[in-house]
Amino acid sequence: MKIEEIRVCVLRIEGTNCEQETNDCIRRLGAQPEIVHLKQLIGTGISDRWRRNLDDYQMLIIPGGFSSGDYVRAGAIFAARLKSALEAELKKFVERGSPILGICNGFQVLVEIGLLPGLDEIMSSVPRAVLSTNDSSRFECRPSFLINENGGKCLFTSLLPKKKVVMFPSAHAEGKLMFPAEDEEKYVARLDDADQVVFRYVDPTGNYADYPWCPNGSVDGIAGICNSTGNVMGLMPHPERAFFRFLSPDWTRKGDPEISGDGRAIFEAALKHIEQHS
Repeated sequence: MKIEEIRVCVLRIEGTNCEQETNDCIRRLGAQPEIVHLKQLIGTGISDRWRRNLDDYQMLIIPGGFSSGDYVRAGAIFAARLKSALEAELKKFVERGSPILGICNGFQVLVEIGLLPGLDEIMSSVPRAVLSTNDSSRFECRPSFLINENGGKCLFTSLLPKKKVVMFPSAHAEGKLMFPAEDEEKYVARLDDADQVVFRYVDPTGNYADYPWCPNGSVDGIAGICNSTGNVMGLMPHPERAFFRFLSPDWTRKGDPEISGDGRAIFEAALKHIEQHS
């Protein structure tokens, strides 16, 4: 499939606020993104003209924001509405190997819906993890340095060398990845053994570090994970806000002539995967 034929669904509901930036990243790489409201996929209260089918897209992105005001828990309402109406379609989408990316609030949705961590099943009946309130008990908005921990399973990091350090901005109040307390060490070990840990927070020199470099207190400094087949990834920091190098906070000080920012590689890798496998 040629890149200009690739259709990407950027899914939104009330409260999401990063859909336009995410849409623009995909368009700048030559594919065909479309911002789609959840009602268009489930057919609620809309005419046939606006109806959309998930099967018509080769990639799904759930962007950042505060879907449904983050009531109950961050991403919980979005996930419940999505799962209740489209569970079978989502499972089919994952089974055929199509990429699904959840950024910030999108990561929260993927965890709430049961697509992540995805250790033993495509979609769990109940959440196996949670993205809880930051240890600071406040909204954290800051540049975050991440190290690519993935050994090759995750398709979204196929263009990043292992142990490459990248900078994506963080902007969240509930980004602390947690598992059931009695099994937390076991979950982390299983994710590591299965090559499902994608990013961890580090300091600017690439060393594992606590707050403020890890803005939320996430278990073992985990910033992003993928499912067991590597085609579903969630991460808290925002790669779409690092698509261009001039978006970096140190750009004017360094005078870096590079055009591409660290975030571009995430979207580019997914589109290349689709080109090669569709």
